[in-house]
Amino acid sequence: MEFGFSMNAFRQRTLTEGVEAIADAGYDGVEILLDDPHLFPGTADGDDLERARTLLDDCGIDVSNCNAFMLSAIEPSAASRAATFNRDTEAFHHPSFVELAAEDRQARVEHTQNALATAAALGADSISVPPGGPVPERMTRADALDAFVRGLREVADTAEKLGVDVLVEPEPHLLIETSEDFLELVDRVDSPRIGCNFDAGHFYSVGEDPVELVETLEPHTPHYHLEDIPADRTHEHTQLGEGAMDIDGFLDAVEATGYDGHVTVELYPYQETAAETARTAMEYLEAHDWA
Repeated sequence: MEFGFSMNAFRQRTLTEGVEAIADAGYDGVEILLDDPHLFPGTADGDDLERARTLLDDCGIDVSNCNAFMLSAIEPSAASRAATFNRDTEAFHHPSFVELAAEDRQARVEHTQNALATAAALGADSISVPPGGPVPERMTRADALDAFVRGLREVADTAEKLGVDVLVEPEPHLLIETSEDFLELVDRVDSPRIGCNFDAGHFYSVGEDPVELVETLEPHTPHYHLEDIPADRTHEHTQLGEGAMDIDGFLDAVEATGYDGHVTVELYPYQETAAETARTAMEYLEAHDWA
């Protein structure tokens, strides 16, 4: 088991600055943000990809995963903004797989397909994607689920051709929140390239026990996210050791499965102190004999 750190904490810094800081902090891997300001597939060209590969090689660090979840580089249509932006949701969820406007749903599908090609060019094994998105007020859950399944089946074809996994990341307040939601979804899509980006804090926030879920979801999980969460289970990514999660128990459970991939620490709220936050998280892991 190795540890990575997510570049979504470094959105106020360049790709180079973030990768160098994460490598300097002692991580084995980095989760690349496939969005502005780092490596958005819609504008990144061959030279950008070559510079990224050189940067990773020079820093001696692997790609733990590619984050195709956050999406700020594409503006959703006015119809989708009217239907969803009055809800308590982050702008980077849009356009999602479950917008009312077909053009917005297709924009997310095409972004995901482009992200798969970018990940393949970087030598990454996986991308993580949102679990559908916030369900618009004028869309039923059943219709939203149907739309998400259609979108995933479309991107699964690309994933199977490129040999890169598409990992759905269950999250509070979005279409797919729980382990049960995920298992029903993956059964419907039925592709070997659709898996789970197991975010321990997200499952904790919806009232599940991440420690118990590891074994249940292990057949579908090639990558993990880790952060701490406050005792009231508010979905607030918190520095390791400053919340209420059983982090040691979770990592023990992951290790017991024989997992030899990356666990990526995701602390995107700490953008003002990203480099220091990455170092402090690594110090926690080292102090607990995980790194």
